[in-house]
Amino acid sequence: MLYMVAQEPEFHPRKYFSIDRVFRNETLDATHLAEFHQIEGVVAGYNLTLGNLMGILREFFRKLGIEKLRFKPAYNPYTEPSMEIFSYHEGLKKWVEIGNSGIFRPEMLLPMGLPDDVVVIAWGLSLERPTMILYGIDNIRELVGHKINLQMVEANPVCRLRRPEVLESCRIQEPKQHWHGRIAH
Repeated sequence: MLYMVAQEPEFHPRKYFSIDRVFRNETLDATHLAEFHQIEGVVAGYNLTLGNLMGILREFFRKLGIEKLRFKPAYNPYTEPSMEIFSYHEGLKKWVEIGNSGIFRPEMLLPMGLPDDVVVIAWGLSLERPTMILYGIDNIRELVGHKINLQMVEANPVCRLRRPEVLESCRIQEPKQHWHGRIAH
């Protein structure tokens, strides 16, 4: 996609987002699945900074109802600086990684033909881990397969965001209880 943007006669700032299923060869445990949903974002523009990236991520999670965030420096081969994003899980009593992010290294962008002064910020976020935090689920494996609680699924309707006036009616509210009946906070 960035290569296609670079082929246009004049660069214009762009934003791209996607949600897809990904696979990782990981050992399953309370916070890891081998297959999960990843939310990805890429913003290409001028004068973008690490502060812009952190602000976008804070706002995204704030709209989901997650405000306890920490950013930790990390290594990623394609971005520098890079950060892991963590949120506090009350049930597990620990900080859980919910994503990774960074600013694309200039040498990654040059072969695409983007102008030298264009900066690209990007992130990849888990969908399942924030769901665990929001609904007080202590084991990620309870979100998929035969262990899923259908009552929780039926009680939390799907929200399709098509028009600005629909956004407010679909806002996620902080759950008052765990889906399996224990008090959340």
